[in-house]
Amino acid sequence: MPVHEEAIARPAGIRLWDVAPQNGFALALHGGAGGLIEELSSEGTDAFEEGLAIAHAAGRAILERGGHALDAVCATVEQLENHRLFNAGRGAALTALGGVEHDASVMDGSGEAGAIAASRHAKNPVYVARSVMEKSPHLFLVSPSKEMVIDWGHETAEQEYFITEPRQRQLARIQASQLVAPRHGTVGAVARDSHGRVAAATSTGGMVNQQLGRVGDTPIIGAGNYARNEFAAISCTGEGEAFIRGVVAYDIVARMRYLGSELPEAVAATIETELTANHSSGGLVSVGGDGRVVVAHNSPRMFAAFEDENGLVLLT
Repeated sequence: MPVHEEAIARPAGIRLWDVAPQNGFALALHGGAGGLIEELSSEGTDAFEEGLAIAHAAGRAILERGGHALDAVCATVEQLENHRLFNAGRGAALTALGGVEHDASVMDGSGEAGAIAASRHAKNPVYVARSVMEKSPHLFLVSPSKEMVIDWGHETAEQEYFITEPRQRQLARIQASQLVAPRHGTVGAVARDSHGRVAAATSTGGMVNQQLGRVGDTPIIGAGNYARNEFAAISCTGEGEAFIRGVVAYDIVARMRYLGSELPEAVAATIETELTANHSSGGLVSVGGDGRVVVAHNSPRMFAAFEDENGLVLLT
């Protein structure tokens, strides 16, 4: 029986996957934590698994030929943004006024980062976040203009492209019933390339029925997204406000850097301390500087993909 996001009341116990380095490179991605929204539950898990597999293949192809971790995570997130079932890009959750506002961020393990919030024009917000990092003197821009997106060489789309019929029905149901809006829809990816570089990218449409201008953890470096060579790259999904308060992505790296914790222990301790103890839920994907992959969540469900010794693992 599908778990619907709106039915989640308290976080469950932590589920954690710890995968040793496999190929000299590593990639893990997530498509959101929590549960299926009611309006998409008829899709079944096959459609979600297909989307996750396509996204993983896009990033893996770059890493396999010796490409940069940053290129791999952006290519992975691009595929999830293009897929109508995930809460990013096309198919994103709708605001209280029925439109879409996207947030996204990228971070390279060298310390460079870029982020955007309340984006309404970019077809693939993850690439605009990368352009903030590479083509501007800034790190974080709010509501990037259509002209800026075009000037940076990225494709734009009208609001109609992003808005899907299931999301319209979800918004109508939430508003009519006055349910608490789910906060679990986000996509992201982390990678370690064959040169030892790590990177993270995260993208979201936010929470259904959110007020215009609401910003969650996704574009906030250290909260929903963080990368530091030799330590780890982390991409988060869940109750954004809790991830901001706990500075969750950075807290994991801080535990490794200052306490000497291994990645699995740092992930578990941060989720327990900053999420579970505060009755909040969510999950994350992470990769260590050595290529170790750790995927964890305390929500009833998380969509994710990564490789172990037996091949591609799909969590739905």
